[in-house]
Amino acid sequence: MNHQNPVQLPRGRPRSFDMEAAVERAMGVFWSRGYHATALPDLLRATKLSRGSLYAAFGDKHSLFLRALDRYIADAVRRMDIELTPPREPVDGLRAYLAGYVDRASGANGRRGCLLVATAMELAGRDAEVGRRVAGFFKTMEARVAAALSRAKTAGQLADGVEPSSAARILVCFVEGLRVVGKTAPARTTSQATADALLDRFIK
Repeated sequence: MNHQNPVQLPRGRPRSFDMEAAVERAMGVFWSRGYHATALPDLLRATKLSRGSLYAAFGDKHSLFLRALDRYIADAVRRMDIELTPPREPVDGLRAYLAGYVDRASGANGRRGCLLVATAMELAGRDAEVGRRVAGFFKTMEARVAAALSRAKTAGQLADGVEPSSAARILVCFVEGLRVVGKTAPARTTSQATADALLDRFIK
């Protein structure tokens, strides 16, 4: 019978260690508390890692936060790609994109808020690495929305005079503002009606 030696894990790291799961749990802590209010013991409890294991795996708190922010951004971009890109019809994609933000700005999701918006408010003006990530995400979102609007224009579905890049900027500002307003738990029907009214200004 062929016996193989088990893979050796770095000293101090739990056998069940899963780096992506630890990043996701850390993301939840930062999301709930904010960067500055999150203390190392909070992260140790959430990730189930010892201090030594956490530092060995991720470096310091700031490095772990950047990993968590990158995870949040990657999830958001993946969601946009599902909502906005072909073969979905561009206007249907834009409606799905807005409906997703309405959902995330409603009820308990809305009260929790958006990690990206919270990070922009707390750190973007004072932390260059965070600022680059936040600005990069907003540019990516604008580009995805502008591409959908351009496809709608090619299909003759945009109202006369609507310019895709300008309309995309307006929609991005709207959905991120919706996440802020969502902290006050507005009625879902109100948010959806507002999203519909805005998009209807841009399409035929």
